[in-house]
Amino acid sequence: MSISANQLKNQHLLWRAAFGPMAENANELSTVPQKDLYKLLVRTSSKKPVEFNVASNLFDGLVKGVQDVGMMQQLTQDKKKMLRKQSVQDIKNLNLTWLSEMINSEAQMREKMSLFWHGHFACRVINIYFQQQLLNTIRENALGNFGDLLREVSKSPAMLSFLNNQQNKKQHPNENFAREVMELFTMGRGNYTEEDVKESARAFTGWGFNLKGEFVERPFLHDNGNKTFLGKTGNFDGDDIIDILLEQGQTAKFITQKIYKYFVNDKPDSEKIESLANSFYQSNYDIKKLLTQIYTSDWFYNDKNIGTHIKSPVELLVGIRRLLPMELDKPEVQLLFQRALGQILFYPPNVAGWPGGKNWIDSSALMLRMRIPQILTAADDFVVNPKDDDDTMMGMEDVDKKAKARQVNSSVDWAAITKVFDNIARENLMQKISDIVLQTKSKIDKNILDKYVEKDARDGYIKTTIVELMSTPEYQLC
Repeated sequence: MSISANQLKNQHLLWRAAFGPMAENANELSTVPQKDLYKLLVRTSSKKPVEFNVASNLFDGLVKGVQDVGMMQQLTQDKKKMLRKQSVQDIKNLNLTWLSEMINSEAQMREKMSLFWHGHFACRVINIYFQQQLLNTIRENALGNFGDLLREVSKSPAMLSFLNNQQNKKQHPNENFAREVMELFTMGRGNYTEEDVKESARAFTGWGFNLKGEFVERPFLHDNGNKTFLGKTGNFDGDDIIDILLEQGQTAKFITQKIYKYFVNDKPDSEKIESLANSFYQSNYDIKKLLTQIYTSDWFYNDKNIGTHIKSPVELLVGIRRLLPMELDKPEVQLLFQRALGQILFYPPNVAGWPGGKNWIDSSALMLRMRIPQILTAADDFVVNPKDDDDTMMGMEDVDKKAKARQVNSSVDWAAITKVFDNIARENLMQKISDIVLQTKSKIDKNILDKYVEKDARDGYIKTTIVELMSTPEYQLC
């Protein structure tokens, strides 16, 4: 079984720039030119996103409306514990809200790029307002200017809290925030000195936030002395440090390489990355221009770049749900899938985010990943292996210390899916379905697949063929 060249290229573009095709649009993939498909992805992602707001009324009333520190200090320990529990629940709701947006939104390119930045600016705080604010910032700037995005993220209460800059004060500087801004957000390790870390930490003293989630500069905590950073000397503040970091060509190269490895190939091509980074720098860090240069290049569609990317757990789940229109009785089961597969939105493993690539796959994860299509379409059970870390469990106290089987109940609109194949002759069905489901040149032996699909009813044949193809190792790749 083989896939047509144009279909393969369009599948490649849809999986790398977005989250894969939706069932009702699948037939159009073989006829739309790549440039037109890319223009569509850009156009549908050009509008400003609607901000998420999932916080409960209780949490909203007690936290967002607070006017002074004293009100929070007067809360009892039980009340603070209740607020923390509510915040965890609201972050779970934010997770599901964003997941739904990834599945259903036309702005696929924006949401896919937002997922990338969510891992790049990894942040783990149990505060719904901080997390929600950071996500809204990332989604609004995902395809804009990297300098603007960097500055907004750096001033977000979520990041300032996570990296301890609220405690960064003159005479007692905290270096954590300054170090990660250089190591993880801009230049990468090895491109600055320990003295640069110390001096930039002094520049960031006083950067913090109030209880209403607003960025504040606290002059009485700021070090007004001269600092020497990356060869420049002056009475720098945090904005000056960010400006200097953006002046470094290494920043453009570091970001470009990370984007290349995420969207093109895990194995970096130094020559192409150098060229892309130079253009990115010359464009003053225009993210959309960088992506356009990647997605409209001939080499992006080379065989070596197709079918080499292991889908992250979120990409896998979203891709399945985009192709199979379904309603879940309990949408929160998607959180358990995320946890079992190792990628819970808003809960990165550390400040460096999820490592990706082959790290997504081990023997147990691969078995579950290949069973997910069956679980979602056949009301099947899957076993959850709890961890002791309650944060990783996202406050799911109902999960005890022993592995539990969880049933997933869903209703799939198979009529909408089978309609896609109305004009396809029976003898060509398997090939057509394979073209839509798989995004690799790997061949699935038709004779082997035939052993596992329903052969009597046409609708049953289509359904079982789709599910079986989604259950192959090839479907794990894009």
